[in-house]
Parts: sequence; structure tokens; C-alpha cells
Amino acid sequence: MIQGAFAVYYRELLILRRRLSRLIPSWSVSPLLYLIAFGYAMGKHVTIEGHTYMEFLIPGLIAMGSMTQAFAIASEINIARFYWHIFEEIQAAPISDLSYVIGEVLAGMTRGILAITVILVLGLLFGVTVSCNLWFWLAVLLNSFVFASLAVGLAMLVKSHADQTLIVSFVITPMAFLGGTFFPVENFPAWARTAINFLPLTHASTSIRAASFGKTPSLYSLGILAVMGSLFFYVSVLCVKKAKD
Repeated sequence: MIQGAFAVYYRELLILRRRLSRLIPSWSVSPLLYLIAFGYAMGKHVTIEGHTYMEFLIPGLIAMGSMTQAFAIASEINIARFYWHIFEEIQAAPISDLSYVIGEVLAGMTRGILAITVILVLGLLFGVTVSCNLWFWLAVLLNSFVFASLAVGLAMLVKSHADQTLIVSFVITPMAFLGGTFFPVENFPAWARTAINFLPLTHASTSIRAASFGKTPSLYSLGILAVMGSLFFYVSVLCVKKAKD
């Protein structure tokens, strides 16, 4: 099982390495625009929980970046399925469904970690440093695990690459703006807060932000991320099995 998972993961790493010189600039564009547009426009005039808005924004961007880039592994899987027909070759190889999911999830998590590294560097350029302690990395890894696992399962269910774009437009993008990334969840109406608290990104944002400020994140939020990630991972294994049938 370990060899099969490593083979899948290594294949994705080789693809990532060849594209890294183009991916790093693309990972920088959106955070840079947010930092300039929101950070400079509001950073000097707004304080949240005793922190400048720029300090509040960076952890939110880290949560959003790890989400979007971990979920982006779904696009790589779809390209391999629909255009290169790699999935058919994996079906013929002695690689179990569990090994395949592990390899792809690790690849998605790797993308998420690399993307937030870019954001951390941009934060330093803007004079903002965050506390990259163990709680911080635990929250980041759990967030990446949740959305990489979700990505693998959905990639097995969609029928075309266009369907994947719809999922991003109607699920990932709204979550990026409503999950406590740019504004405190407490500023939303009570009915909206109830709905927003069901989003995994909300728990990731609050956990990463607390850890960035040197505080201990809510164990409840970390537990929610762990449970949701495990559930999505299990469903992904079932989806891979269904896609093979």
C-alpha cells in the first residue's frame, strides 16, 4: 500500500516540479492584490481584536490559499482522467483504491503548503509576521487535508472538466469569502453565523488566526476539521471504487 501511494504521490510531485516556476507567480497574484486592495486601504484605519487589519488578513489568506490549492488537485486528476487517460492505467496497475487516494491527498496537501509559503513571504514583505508554531501547522495541515480529500472524491464524481469549474464557482469561491477570511464571523447576522459555522473554512480560519496570534486554537474547531477530513477521505475511497466499476 505504501509503495502504491508513494508512486501516485511521486507522479504528482514530478508534474508539480515542472510547473512550479509558473505556479509560484500565479499563487502570488491573488494574495498580493488582496493585501494591496484591502490591507493598504483598511490596514491603517481598522483594528480587530487589538490587531491591525493587515495582521488579521494574512491568516485568512493562508486559510483560503491552503484551501484553494489543496482543492486544485481535483483539476489535475480530471486532466489525467479525461485527457491523458492516466486513471485507466492506474486501474490496471496493482495500486489499491486507498493507496491512490492517499497519494492524491498528499499531493493536494503539498500544493497547499507551498501556496501558503508564498503568502508568508508576501506577509514579510508587507511587514507582517505570524507565529508559525505547532498549532499553526496543525491547523494548516488539517485544512489542506479536508479540501484535498474533498477534491479527490468530487473529481471522481464529475463527468467533465467543465463540471469541476462549476463546483469551484458555486462551492469553493463563496466559501472563500464567507468563511471568516476577510471579515470576522461575528460581524454577520445571527442566522448567517449559524450557516457559516457549518463551513470547514470557518473553523480553519479561526484556528489558523488564533495560532498566528500565539494563542491556542479551539480544540472543537480542530476536531471538526479532523472529523470532516476523515469523512471526506473515506468517501473519496468509495468514489474511486465506484469510478473504477
